Amino acid sequence: MQPIGVFGGTFDPIHFGHLRLAEEMADALDLERVRFIPAGQPPHRGAPRTAAGHRLEMVRRAIAGNPRFVLDAREVESSRPSYTVDTLTALRAELGFERPLWLLLGGDAFLGLPGWHEWRQLFGLAHIAVATRPGARLLQSDAMPESLKKEVSQRPPTDGPVSGPAGSVLLRQTPPLDISATAIRDTLARHGSARYLLPDAVLDYIYEHQLYLSL
Repeated sequence: MQPIGVFGGTFDPIHFGHLRLAEEMADALDLERVRFIPAGQPPHRGAPRTAAGHRLEMVRRAIAGNPRFVLDAREVESSRPSYTVDTLTALRAELGFERPLWLLLGGDAFLGLPGWHEWRQLFGLAHIAVATRPGARLLQSDAMPESLKKEVSQRPPTDGPVSGPAGSVLLRQTPPLDISATAIRDTLARHGSARYLLPDAVLDYIYEHQLYLSL
């Protein structure tokens, strides 16, 4: 049974860094699908700059044409805060408890896990795949909270696909694409060019709806 990837975020806006991370993980883990799940009301960070409907449509346009990428609107359509543990629990109820699930995270998000709601439960619901920069020693980082170190120490990191539905941690080096949504928003606000930082279809949508074009 092929595993499914779960990739959440505000995607405000989605850019090539997001897309490349998902593609790298899909190849490395032989994922049948990667579900892009834009956050509706992210509780662990400030409100997104852009309305959920716009962020949903930008993701839809960005992943069009890639048969492995699908859009999942459940968090945007929910009236409740977007807790990852709730999303994974709901996916488990739909997909069953035998299929492997991989939660795809960037390095910064992984280091911030102890601030997430019921974060230890995530390891029982999915494997966790972390994108790291070449040469980074994430597990030895002083920025890694002790509670996370303790949790990871009980689950020796793997370097590829694993058996079982959940519980492993994979650190995967990915090419460094130094692109951030914050930098894109700042560039657009000062009327600079964001071309080649995100798909043309997304950039066209931004200009069509006048998103991020003012401070």
